[in-house]
Amino acid sequence: MPLTTREPAGAASPAADTDPRARRRFGRLAWIAAGYTYALILFGGIVRITGSGLGCGDDWPLCNGQWIPPFEFATLIEYTHRLLAAALFVPFGLVAWYAWKHRGEDGFGGRRGAARPVAWVFALLVVQVLLGALTVKLELSAAVSAVHFVTANLILGGLILAAVRAAPPARDADPRNRRFAGSAASAAIFGLVIVAFGALTANTGIEGAMGPSRAALACQGFPLCNDQWIPTGGGLVHLQFTHRLLAYLFFLHLAATTILAWRRGAPRSVAWAATASLALVIAQIGVAASLVLRYFPDELQILHLAVGVALWACLVLWAALARRRSEEHTSELQSRPHLV
Repeated sequence: MPLTTREPAGAASPAADTDPRARRRFGRLAWIAAGYTYALILFGGIVRITGSGLGCGDDWPLCNGQWIPPFEFATLIEYTHRLLAAALFVPFGLVAWYAWKHRGEDGFGGRRGAARPVAWVFALLVVQVLLGALTVKLELSAAVSAVHFVTANLILGGLILAAVRAAPPARDADPRNRRFAGSAASAAIFGLVIVAFGALTANTGIEGAMGPSRAALACQGFPLCNDQWIPTGGGLVHLQFTHRLLAYLFFLHLAATTILAWRRGAPRSVAWAATASLALVIAQIGVAASLVLRYFPDELQILHLAVGVALWACLVLWAALARRRSEEHTSELQSRPHLV
């Protein structure tokens, strides 16, 4: 009796085969777009730190009522930031076009494909443009500025996720890796909460054109806040102290998670991503200590921002790799024909 094959009940039909070169090209495009987004986030931070956020007045999309305004320092910084933000549509457009072109192929289509996070990224990009206009119209509202910053980080995370999903299947995929995927995802969520609190701290109580916010200055000294373990004071003190407390707890969480990843045999890519995240959070705490003790010099504010965004990117990479290593094995088993 000849052997026949059939698909397991409920299994989805496998997607069309993809040229491995197409996945590699898309991955490179996604990483380039992610790098551009990282640089744009840093430049946006420079706009805030140098007090150039209203360098174009409250006009949007015009700058001081003109398409090409006369340039003073603050105007030049803000206008350059707007031009860089507009140019973001070039790498984003290439990523979206490539994802759409290959959307029905393996690695691109489906719930776990690379095309889905690209769609999220474009939706967030529309929101980000509207938030940018709203930030200007509301003259740098702390809440809107914080949401604007968080959205930019979510866009960066979506591009990294798309790049990881488009990568060729790994050999170390195993369903037992799901425990590492859960811990990595919790670390990324925890990190996003700290990003949000950091953005609120940096933007709450800004006075004058330049200088740190009143919330940032509310806790003097390090690691204590105003020489107290549990400081007293108003809402600004509590905001800054909460940000610090979350950072300390986050360090302990990452330290424990990284140790467990190595001891319990996580895939090497996942373990190294966890280690890199831990190293970055240690560096970030060191930068934060110097920032406070040296009374918030501009160069350390920029470094604090750069390390913080790099940490978020590493957390997303860690979570994406861990999830991929746990899902690929299951997907491979479901796509195999079964003998009857």
